[in-house]
Amino acid sequence: MSAEPTARHDEFLQFCAGVRRLTGIDLTQYKRRQMERRVRTFADRRAPDLAGYLQLLSENRDELNDFLDRVTINVSQLWRNPEQWQALAKIVADLAQTGTLRAWSAGCSYGAEAYTLAAIGREVAPGARLEILGTDIDKRMVARAREGFFTIDDARSAPAVQLKKWFDHEADGWRAKPELRLLTRFDTGDLLNDRVQAGRFDLVLCRNVVIYFTEPVRDALHRRLIESLRPGGYLMVGSSERVAEPRTLGLDCPAPFIYRKAA
Repeated sequence: MSAEPTARHDEFLQFCAGVRRLTGIDLTQYKRRQMERRVRTFADRRAPDLAGYLQLLSENRDELNDFLDRVTINVSQLWRNPEQWQALAKIVADLAQTGTLRAWSAGCSYGAEAYTLAAIGREVAPGARLEILGTDIDKRMVARAREGFFTIDDARSAPAVQLKKWFDHEADGWRAKPELRLLTRFDTGDLLNDRVQAGRFDLVLCRNVVIYFTEPVRDALHRRLIESLRPGGYLMVGSSERVAEPRTLGLDCPAPFIYRKAA
């Protein structure tokens, strides 16, 4: 049986190192089997090997953008998983009783989650001060989020009344109204490496982000997110995700996808 390739001779790891130099995205944090299969599917159609594909990405911006769209899983929509938002609305109303709600959409993609939260916040806590931060490692998605524009497909799960109330209809989609855009701010950020300010947020949403990460990376990220919560704050994950051993992290779980940090 042949030995596993070393990092020096591992073509995929060399490709990952090159992508990180180009984009800042570390593909080795993802589950290797899934990510390598995805990468090679793209590469085989465009270059003889991964080294050639990396060269193509470094020389062709359109190819690089296409690659990033495929590997960073920028799939989102307004009011995605409506049952989650129904549960969260009650929590937002309770948290906002202090007069201020500071929330973080971690891995925000093009902003659908952050704007949905802003709309719900205005619905259930109209007098509260809302501060919503969205961060994503993909600069292109951050720029798109700042525009506040969503396609017809992006809005397919949105309740009609709330959609018309908080978004302006345009020829090919919907744009967040100025009131929502004043509540939201978007920055480029690396969830796995950027400094986290302890106790900054009342609510953190990190949904459908960690399912592609290895378990150690997932668990480390959850610890960072929990650290960013104030005592009594809430973390929401995706409906197919979970926090490993929440009690050891000082969390209880009032709903399958919602965790509360001990007060």
